Amino acid sequence: MQDYHPFHLAFPIKDIESTRAFYQDLLGCEIGRSTDQWIDFNFFGHQLSAHVKPDELKAALANEVDGKQVPVRHFGAVLPWEQWHELAEKLEKEGIEFIIAPGIRFQGKVGEQATMFFLDPSGNALEFKSFKDPNQIFAS
Repeated sequence: MQDYHPFHLAFPIKDIESTRAFYQDLLGCEIGRSTDQWIDFNFFGHQLSAHVKPDELKAALANEVDGKQVPVRHFGAVLPWEQWHELAEKLEKEGIEFIIAPGIRFQGKVGEQATMFFLDPSGNALEFKSFKDPNQIFAS
């Protein structure tokens, strides 16, 4: 594995309040710097900058992947196996409406992974995934 270098992603949101509640309270992300127009989160070790810009919000189109309609524009995190299952259980208990419910993709094949897709309050698609074998992340 390479040395760890966090990524940075800036994305549009409809408002600070619902975004803070979703990322901080539901997903457990710590808040960094913020103003009334943007808010930073520690997103599983990476920096997210959510900017209030409702006119930039658009529904993501989907492509078929492993028999499911996957939103083309999405972001998320690759979590350790147990942490992924804990998050999936928490989201199910909270009544999150999934685009793709928690499950296993590419079962029995190279790149087998646990995955789930859902939307944040602004309609941004998120995917969380996990590999039992982390060496499979970039397998072809």
